[in-house]
Amino acid sequence: MNKIIVIGHLGRDPEMRYTPNGQGVTSFSIASSRRYTTSGGETREETEWFNVSAWGRLAETCNQFLAKGRQVYVEGRLRSRSYEGRDGQTRFVNEINVTDVQFLGGGNQMGEDRPVNGQDSMAPNEPPAFEDIDDLPF
Repeated sequence: MNKIIVIGHLGRDPEMRYTPNGQGVTSFSIASSRRYTTSGGETREETEWFNVSAWGRLAETCNQFLAKGRQVYVEGRLRSRSYEGRDGQTRFVNEINVTDVQFLGGGNQMGEDRPVNGQDSMAPNEPPAFEDIDDLPF
């Protein structure tokens, strides 16, 4: 079973692109922080960054309602992949392939938080066999 759940804030506005076959993909990053106390009594904060991608109708919804700083709950599968950067170097990236999103902290344009389940999308949110999407520089 491969499942990851993250609650955090968007570090940048979402970017939507289309694959050569016309399927939409929206990419964004999420920062998730946790506070803890060291054995010496000092409070520290640790932040992890996650690359996220949504496909199909879910991509369109995320692109429409998310913005930098917005709090979001994402659920999906962790994928590892590689791509060749503009400099010719092979890069490796881990990303969350979203299956469920809930917009938190501030509501949406309709004034309320709302869940969005990728399973209900008309287009599947499964990415097709990897297609090169212009060097995806995460």
